[in-house]
Amino acid sequence: MDWNANRDHVLSNVGKLQQLSPDTVKGYLTASGAGRKTAHMDEKTRQLISLAVAVTTRCDGCISIHTNEALKEGATREEVAEALGVAIAMNAGAALVYSTRALEAFDAAAAS
Repeated sequence: MDWNANRDHVLSNVGKLQQLSPDTVKGYLTASGAGRKTAHMDEKTRQLISLAVAVTTRCDGCISIHTNEALKEGATREEVAEALGVAIAMNAGAALVYSTRALEAFDAAAAS
């Protein structure tokens, strides 16, 4: 995949959506920027978290945007890898927890 072209394509399409539904994009931008106003974390940390979440939600556009933003904020390849390790652990953890739910559902179906 050409990640730079993907990022440009996504941003262009968001611009088109903004023309059709400006309040939708404005709402997203408001929510997205809310953390910056509190300044409890630096922007690099927010971008690394965003990247990890992008991986867990399988959003290629988000990956292309947040890797670029993390790089702009000074993130290293090693820091990105650590954030991705958290994403991997969370996906595995979520699968573990939801596996117990699936077993509960099986047991409930078997008991009826």
